[in-house]
Amino acid sequence: MRQVNITSHEKLSFKLKHQLNKGEQRRLDLYFSLPKEMGINSNTLSETEYFNSAITGQRAYFTQGLHLPLLHTRFASRMKRSPDEYRVNLNLFAYQYLVALDTDIAEALILEDSEYTHAFYDAALVLASNSLTILKKLRRNAPNDVKLNAIFENVDNYLSWYTEQSLLKMLAQKPRQSDYSQQRNELLQFCEQENKYRLSLNYNSTSTLNDPNRISNKMRLLRRLIEHGVVFREQTTALGSITRKVVTGVATALVMTVVLTLIIKTQGALSGITSVMILVLSVIYGVREVFKDDFKNMLWRWIRRGKPKWLRTLKDTVNQTEMAKQKIWLDYIRSRKLPKQAQELLARRHTQNQQSAELLHYRLETRVANSEFQPGYESLEETIIFSLRPLARYLERGQGKLFELNGEKIQKTAIERRYQINVIIALNQGFAEEEFERYKITLNRSGIIDVEHAGTYQKPVAKEPEQ
Repeated sequence: MRQVNITSHEKLSFKLKHQLNKGEQRRLDLYFSLPKEMGINSNTLSETEYFNSAITGQRAYFTQGLHLPLLHTRFASRMKRSPDEYRVNLNLFAYQYLVALDTDIAEALILEDSEYTHAFYDAALVLASNSLTILKKLRRNAPNDVKLNAIFENVDNYLSWYTEQSLLKMLAQKPRQSDYSQQRNELLQFCEQENKYRLSLNYNSTSTLNDPNRISNKMRLLRRLIEHGVVFREQTTALGSITRKVVTGVATALVMTVVLTLIIKTQGALSGITSVMILVLSVIYGVREVFKDDFKNMLWRWIRRGKPKWLRTLKDTVNQTEMAKQKIWLDYIRSRKLPKQAQELLARRHTQNQQSAELLHYRLETRVANSEFQPGYESLEETIIFSLRPLARYLERGQGKLFELNGEKIQKTAIERRYQINVIIALNQGFAEEEFERYKITLNRSGIIDVEHAGTYQKPVAKEPEQ
């Protein structure tokens, strides 16, 4: 299942990416196996609280095989359109450039071993050369119209800044080596050239440049302007609000029926208003207040069992066309409701790691419309970010100590307390058998330590009968 990819994201979150084509229907299930020792359950962390505070995402147009060289060939035809479409087309192109740049940088950073250092610098130099070629071509096609030029300057300013920042960040992750000082200096020279270019055009004021927070916030704003027309507008609605009101009314009516019946029987048994009658009525009303909410919640859970909790609508920000609809579930489930394939993947863990766990189930059903996509795009990409910060606050603090004998000396080594969350991904596209994969996420209170792909479910092959 390479259509769905999980990677670490920042300190205490991981992101899931997948692409969907026009008219496609897909169901995506995530089963979180949370160790009991973490103390996470429906009482300590409700599903609604986790959904609203810890699950975010972005849905946007996507095109396959996006790299800087391919993007260079697309630029000429992209800008040959009417002035009214200039802003949309420029934003589409800029967004493609940013995705292509991130893709090529990620591929270059894979070359981490010392034996591949030369290959890394070669890839980085090619990347910088391609970026410079595209940026020069973009600047040669700057519009003469004042209004259009303002749009162009914002895009040019951000692309220049983001390219410089991306290259510097990439170089900062690689150790300096004297053998490659020339290649490193060429890359640094390119970054300095882009910085001087922005200064020469006064894209940013001196006060903004002198304050890292101001320049960062300004570039974040320019990024949002570029994403207009590419990233979809989302509208998420909580489902069942009318049903909840009906349930509240029905539960109140049933409870009051019982209470009034008891009151009538009490008045028949105790003639006149006496202290005993007042005491009995007080007990009846007290019992009503205790059980009213519990009965309402029990009735609500029974009616809404197995039904989606949220509905998300995705629209194109330019023409307001509805691009997709998503139904979302999030519930704590019992182990018997876990699919057999997922149970088998979890059973592959070593015996000492098999422990009772709380299961949190996230389901996403997506139906992509048959509406026309923006030119140059053939599918959409969804990135979902799951923050583990609400889970990490329940983890125990502190570090343990490991003692070992080294000759006649006793060595003491500090060890940190770590936890492991298993995530099972199930992908159902309707036209093929459902696919299952398991990921292991190791974390502590400070952040995620590792995200490891731990297995794929394969249907057992039937044995041929012996002759």
